[in-house]
Amino acid sequence: MKEWKAAHFVLGLIVFTSVDIKADDDYQPEMSPEASSTKHDDKVFKSDPSYEVHAYDVDAQLKIYGGKREVANPRPLLELGRKIYESGPLKRTNNIFGDKNPNFNQFAIYGDLRTALAFNDNGAKEIGQIATRLNLDLDYKFTATERLHAFMRPLDRNGNFSRCEFFGNDETGCDSVLNANIEAFFFEGDLGAIVSGIKDNYVSWDLPFSIGLMPLLFQNGVWVEDAFTGLAFTIPAMNSKTLDITNVDITFFAGFDDVSTAGVVAVDGSSTEDDVNIYGVTAFVDAMQGYWEVGYGYTDGQDAFDDSDYHNFTFAFTKRYRNKISNSIRFISNVGQNLVGRSETADGYLLLIENSLITSKPSTFVPYFNAYIGFDRPQSLARAADAGGVLKNTGINFETDGVTGFPKLDDTANNTWGGALGLSYLFNLDQQLVVEIASVQVRGGSNNRVAKGDQYALGFRYQKPLDEKWIFRADAIASFLDKAEDQSGIRLEIRRKF
Repeated sequence: MKEWKAAHFVLGLIVFTSVDIKADDDYQPEMSPEASSTKHDDKVFKSDPSYEVHAYDVDAQLKIYGGKREVANPRPLLELGRKIYESGPLKRTNNIFGDKNPNFNQFAIYGDLRTALAFNDNGAKEIGQIATRLNLDLDYKFTATERLHAFMRPLDRNGNFSRCEFFGNDETGCDSVLNANIEAFFFEGDLGAIVSGIKDNYVSWDLPFSIGLMPLLFQNGVWVEDAFTGLAFTIPAMNSKTLDITNVDITFFAGFDDVSTAGVVAVDGSSTEDDVNIYGVTAFVDAMQGYWEVGYGYTDGQDAFDDSDYHNFTFAFTKRYRNKISNSIRFISNVGQNLVGRSETADGYLLLIENSLITSKPSTFVPYFNAYIGFDRPQSLARAADAGGVLKNTGINFETDGVTGFPKLDDTANNTWGGALGLSYLFNLDQQLVVEIASVQVRGGSNNRVAKGDQYALGFRYQKPLDEKWIFRADAIASFLDKAEDQSGIRLEIRRKF
C-alpha cells in the first residue's frame, strides 16, 4: 500500500474544483422560533473615544494585554479555498451533506524542510555530512469534522536521506534519495456529524473515527508511534460523578498492514510489516486530580510468524503534587509469546518515571529527572523503524535527529536501567537551551540485552526561531561506552516551516 502514488490524492479535489460559492448580501440566517430580528439602534451604544486632548498611544493600548501582539504565522506552501484560521465573516457554505453538516473546500500543503550539517562519530563510522529531509502534509478538509489527509517524505527512504558526505574517515560522497511513496493516507471524520447531516436533525452523540494508512501516537509515543493501515474510533466525553471522573475517552483501533514492531522479527532481518495485525483499546481518564492512560493490545503474527502472538498491557498516571513537582508513571508489559525454536522477542516489562520541578518560572525554567528500569525485552505495541526506541522521550541523549544518524544511548530498555537529569530553559519563550546528563546501566546476561556495557552521556541542545518561518537548532553529545567505542556528535540545523 505504500506504493500508492501521490496522484491518487487528487481524487479528493474533485468537489473543490467543481464548486464556486459567492457571498449573498441578502441572505437571512435561520433562527429558532423563540428568536426574532431587531433593527440596529445607535442609542444603545456609547460614543467612540475622543483623542482630542490625549493622542492615541498604541504602546499603552498593548500594555492592557500584557504587551502581547498578534503572532505572525507561516502560511502553507499552497492554500486553495478557505484559508487556515481565516478570520470572519466566512463565505456561505454548501449543503451537499445536509443542512446540519455544511461543507466547504479547503486544500492546503504544509510541512517543513530540515537541513542539517553534522559530524557524527558512531564508533564504527566517522562521517561529516549535510543532509536534508522534507515533510509534506496534503490536507483536504470539506466539512468542520471530515477531511482527507496524506503525508509524504520525498527526500528519504528506509532511513537513508538525501545527503553529501564530504569529510570524515567513512565518507562516501553524495547520494540523492527520492521517494514517491505515500507514508500516510487516511480519511477521518465524526459519524455523529455525518448522521446529523443525513437525518437533518442533530444527534446527541459523537463518534470520531479514522480509516486508511494512518499515524497513531499514544502515551507521547511510548506505547504506540507508527503509521499502519487500519481503522480507529473513539467514544468521547463520558464522565461519572460517582467515581469523580470528569472525562473519559475510549479509543478502539486495529491495524492490518504496514504494522511495525520489534516484537515480530524475521531471522534474516527482513521486514515483517505485512505479516502482523494488531488490535487494541486505550482509555484516557481524568480522575483523582490526575490523568490516567490505560491500554491493551494484541499482536497477531501471520503465516510464518504465527507463533509470535503476544499480549501488551500499559498504564500511565500523571499528576502534580503540591505545586512542586509534575510526575508521570508509565508501565508497559508484554506477555504470552511462545516462539518455536528461538528466543522470545517480546517478553519483558518497562517502568518509566518522568519528573519535572515546578519552579518560580514554571513555563520557562524546568529542571527534570527521568528514570527507568527494563526487564528482558519490553516492546511498544507498534513503533516505526525511524521513530527511535521506547526510551526516545526519556531525554535528549536517547534521541537521534532523524536526519543525519546522530549518536544516542541505547534506547531499547532491554535489560537495563538508568535515566536522564537535565534542565530546559526557554528564556522569554523566544529560545530554548537544554543541558542533560544521562546513563544506561546494564543488568542480566550479556546475551540477553542490546547494550554491551554501561553507558554515559553529556548532551546539549539550543534552538531559536529566527522568525515565523525559520528555526535554528544546534546539538552536541559526548557518550562514553563500556565494552564499546565511545561516540560523539555535533550538528547544526536550519528548519523552514510552511
